[in-house]
Amino acid sequence: MKLFKFKMPQWGEAVAESKWNTVIVWVLRVLVGLTFIYSGFAKAIDPWGGMYKFTEYFNVLGMDQLVPAALAFAFMLAAFEFMMGLFVLLGCYRRSAPVLLLCLMAVMLPLTLWLAITDAVPDCGCFGDATHMTNWATFFKNLLIVPALIYLVMFNKRVHGIFGPAVNWVVGVIALAYMGVIAYNGYFKQPLIDYRPYPVGAKLGVEPESQPADDEYVFIYEKDGEQQEFSIDSVPDDDSEWQFVDRRVKGDEQRRGRVLEQPLAIFDHGADVTEEVLTTEGDVLLYLFPDLPGVNIAYTFVINNLTEKAKKQGAQVAALASATEREMDEWRDISMADYETYNMDDTDLKMIARGNPAVVFMHDGKIVWKRTLASLNPERLRDDNMPLAQLSDDFNPKAILKHAGWLFLLALLALLVINRTHVLVGSLWRKLRGKEEAAEPSTPSENSENSENSEYSETSENSESSESDEDA
Repeated sequence: MKLFKFKMPQWGEAVAESKWNTVIVWVLRVLVGLTFIYSGFAKAIDPWGGMYKFTEYFNVLGMDQLVPAALAFAFMLAAFEFMMGLFVLLGCYRRSAPVLLLCLMAVMLPLTLWLAITDAVPDCGCFGDATHMTNWATFFKNLLIVPALIYLVMFNKRVHGIFGPAVNWVVGVIALAYMGVIAYNGYFKQPLIDYRPYPVGAKLGVEPESQPADDEYVFIYEKDGEQQEFSIDSVPDDDSEWQFVDRRVKGDEQRRGRVLEQPLAIFDHGADVTEEVLTTEGDVLLYLFPDLPGVNIAYTFVINNLTEKAKKQGAQVAALASATEREMDEWRDISMADYETYNMDDTDLKMIARGNPAVVFMHDGKIVWKRTLASLNPERLRDDNMPLAQLSDDFNPKAILKHAGWLFLLALLALLVINRTHVLVGSLWRKLRGKEEAAEPSTPSENSENSENSEYSETSENSESSESDEDA
């Protein structure tokens, strides 16, 4: 049964029979396919980023009820774009893949036009943190993709793909498995490629000369459940009932979701303690809580043991949380924390490392490693002789990415050999038989046999063509 029926118009038949159609189809397959492969891969690398972006979209669109499903949407969109891009590139599901991508663009094109006009979300997140584009650039990019997909919907099925139609589903399984490995590490450990401002080896912070002046900041305090902004000259006294919540740079209301442009800032009851916490000398172990109320209290046992281990090795330990003073006080009481807890903007916390909570280890101001707390090896944590600097040596993002990539390519190559070897052997056999028949006169019975072989060959080719038309 055909899910997507399309009858070629009369003028289309002339285009389909043109010698240039094959060239155009393959060029569009490469351009469109690689675009969606890159988009899906960039999203799968960082599922946390995709979840944050979907949450931002749902909040802007007034669809707060979908926020709990943001992570699932992030996984599905990444896998869908990568698989459909791979199908288009390799010529699999020649009818269905372009149609499904065209359906996706029917949603994305008006959405990106709305974003370009309103700037409701400053960065659409189409390529994750790998490539940042303005909303207008994203819209024009989609505007170019749509006619390319329309052409493929019309003429893609007229050009054979690399794989036979019988194994197209296997290509999808291989692609899904590869995406699973990439997304698993990105969510449960850390992104295998860190496109954010603070990868491993980078200094945590911004040069002092780029620090805005005090009068450029707006300080946010909370009282009786209501928040209010204050300038540096009107900040409430410590003995007042106002509690410090956050600070931001004036005129930067849309900072969330953007590339980090301002220096990091850490506060202790409203006082800036950034230089004290992010010291450039010695070892520092940081716990990051982008959503302190959402942290599982069961993590406190591991955190306290790791804190004790770090202090024995002479490291400074601190927690950075996006929370109110009341929430941090509750955390200190419940967790029996033997470390200082400071306030930090959640956007900055998410830029530094993924996870809630995440752990970052620094030496002389540079990031040595970072992980989600849940992914740290319990045996290494219990080993008192294990140096903090080596606690994350069991996670090698470059090696994982390299091995997964090679396995992915080798699996596709093996499938190609299995799928197409019989076609190559059959073609060589027919050519060899043709030479023998040209050298020797044929008997009537041989002529009949050759005729049957020819009919069988035509039937086999027609069967493949027919099966490919059942792409759905």
